[in-house]
Amino acid sequence: MGPITVFVADDSVFIREGVKAMLARQHDLEIVGEAADHDGLVDGAEAAAPNVVVSDIRMPPNFHREGIEACKLIRKRHPGTGIVILSQYDDPDYAIALLSEGAAGYAYLLKDRIAEGDQLARAIREVASGGSMLDPAVVSALISPVRRTGGLDAEDDVLLEMVAEGKPIKAIAAATKSTPGAVEARVESLFVRLAEGVSAGTAGALDRLKRIHAAIVLREEQGESLSRLLPTGVADRIRARGAHPGDSEELNVTVLMSDIRGYSTISESTDPSLLAQQLNRHRAEMNKAILDAGGTVMQYVGDAVMAVFGAPEPSADHADRALVAAHAMHAAQAVVNSEWVREGLAPFPLGIGLSTGDVAAALLGSEERLEYTVVGDAVNLSQRLQQFAADGEIVVSDVTWDELSVKPEAEDLGPHLVKGRSTPVQPRKIATDTHRATGSVASQGAAT
Repeated sequence: MGPITVFVADDSVFIREGVKAMLARQHDLEIVGEAADHDGLVDGAEAAAPNVVVSDIRMPPNFHREGIEACKLIRKRHPGTGIVILSQYDDPDYAIALLSEGAAGYAYLLKDRIAEGDQLARAIREVASGGSMLDPAVVSALISPVRRTGGLDAEDDVLLEMVAEGKPIKAIAAATKSTPGAVEARVESLFVRLAEGVSAGTAGALDRLKRIHAAIVLREEQGESLSRLLPTGVADRIRARGAHPGDSEELNVTVLMSDIRGYSTISESTDPSLLAQQLNRHRAEMNKAILDAGGTVMQYVGDAVMAVFGAPEPSADHADRALVAAHAMHAAQAVVNSEWVREGLAPFPLGIGLSTGDVAAALLGSEERLEYTVVGDAVNLSQRLQQFAADGEIVVSDVTWDELSVKPEAEDLGPHLVKGRSTPVQPRKIATDTHRATGSVASQGAAT
């Protein structure tokens, strides 16, 4: 695998150059761009597509929270991007602002401590793989005022620190070998005991902890996975409707299902850590292609990606959008495959199926896990159709074909009775331009 690419943003040229010099000593990190203000960071990161952004909090034009705002915008556009915020302030409010939508992939470090033990480099590696990191001084600022109220034992201290770090209730339960319900009760009890003895001088710190806890509970109740899997603003719109678990609506949509051909064979001969990095890169590229076409990434199942077009926001051109996304996914994977072949890594041959029809779109689950999903024949059929698609190909159902405003060159595969259906389908196979021009990248990889 190549190095972790990093984009650096700070209004001070001295800070930028210092960070770049510090990271230049790390063989697995590569600087791919820099910026001095909010717009430069957003535009530069869009062009450079870094694995990680390292940014100051306060930057032009207003020197408030431009860095955090820009990084959150970048994450919404490209969810796989890791974020490291550098600050000269250990005010916990900044950490709360950064972690309010979840801690995964975020780090918050103090500028005057980043050189200690290669802390910055470690943070970059951590967020690049989806982890998180808070400067110990920030954690201390979050929890030390309430510790001074007394009455806390070692177990309370551990629980308080995990809450302060922004860990979800389920993660705390797993770490403490407990249940989400039991952890919830313990946290509530801890807050009650703290509140009984808190003085006016520590009320602010206690309020900060309560706000962190409220954000964690909100993510659990409304579906942490919902915010991660839906494009910008969609989760908020669903919540604004007052939807509850089990509520559903009927929509006409196009479902996209992609699958890596021969993934089991690839996994047998690839180092697990390298394979995880490849799979993460693949998912990030697929996610971007789908979101750019106006689709919703529903779930990742192993090496498969499922997306829907026309839900939760209905659209008349969902079939056209799905086909655009499928072409973009193939084009993006072809570029990545070429890089991997040059590096001696196995490419990911990709097949995609599209199916159009009526589905029930719903919030399903329980208090412990809530997700937005679609149910119907179109979902099952897209899974079956992708099996007909070889590397670089897209197979569409007859209904999807009829819905396309422009019919591309395609091969009629004739009627097929697929598993799980009593009526035949007449799919068509569409070869991408990349596949026609270069042939299967998988073949290139197999030959090396």
